[in-house]
Amino acid sequence: MTTTAIEPQTRTLDAPGVTLTYDVRPNQRSTEPPLFLIGSPMGASGFGALASFFPDRTVVTYDPRGSERSVKADPSTPNTVEQQAEDLHRVIEAVGGRVDLFASSGGAVNALALVARHPDDVRILVAHEPPVASLLPDRESALAAIRAVGETYQRSGFGAGMAAFIVHTGYQGPFTPEVAGQPAPDPAMFGLPTADDGSRNDVLLSQNLIATTHYEPDFDALRAAPTRIVLGAGEESAGQMANRGAYAVAERLDTQVVVFPSHHGGFVGGDGGWAGKPAEFAATLRRVLASAG
Repeated sequence: MTTTAIEPQTRTLDAPGVTLTYDVRPNQRSTEPPLFLIGSPMGASGFGALASFFPDRTVVTYDPRGSERSVKADPSTPNTVEQQAEDLHRVIEAVGGRVDLFASSGGAVNALALVARHPDDVRILVAHEPPVASLLPDRESALAAIRAVGETYQRSGFGAGMAAFIVHTGYQGPFTPEVAGQPAPDPAMFGLPTADDGSRNDVLLSQNLIATTHYEPDFDALRAAPTRIVLGAGEESAGQMANRGAYAVAERLDTQVVVFPSHHGGFVGGDGGWAGKPAEFAATLRRVLASAG
């Protein structure tokens, strides 16, 4: 499928404590439900490359509460998974109802909550690498490692907290108490700022980190939902926490995991260090959507 640049239409809607901003790339000829592409805290800007490979669909992207253009009234408050599930429900209602949903990382966690709470909102959910440390066999150490990231951020600021986040989320294999308790790395190792600017409202490290990783999906509700749920995991991120989360959810739902090209952000375009393989990723997603429809 060749790509076509479709200018997004930017819209807003009010939700408790935030005005949500979302974009619609319309295709009036499509007979398929809109394709909603989400992350968390990644906003719409992270999905431009992936969206470009679906010119035959109406594509919706959005900025989760606290991210990019969806500025919260009080950015010091944490977000809950349930809040963000309701935000998704509002956007889906605003674009006309039932969607196909590709959800990555924290977005995949929020999407699982959405399907449990509003099962008729989603025809097909592709949940890519949900970082549900709560479901891992080594959950106590995994959750301790995540809490250590948050504590490092609160103690020393963004650079230190983000360095700890990179180390722990990139760690391969089961967490141990020793791994969870290791000293935070030097932020300069990752090109991150070493100075503390004093802010403590980062959308990842403050607003979403704990709620997302500690969330436990309602598997009874997910099994009862009419939604077809597919779990995705990155080829290059095998053994990492979010990748392992995909397998943990799939095991509880008695379903298989689809391996996607590249890493945790394999759908991201560009030439930077985080760039994935969006064309290959989109081709795999298209096959999954076609087989699940």
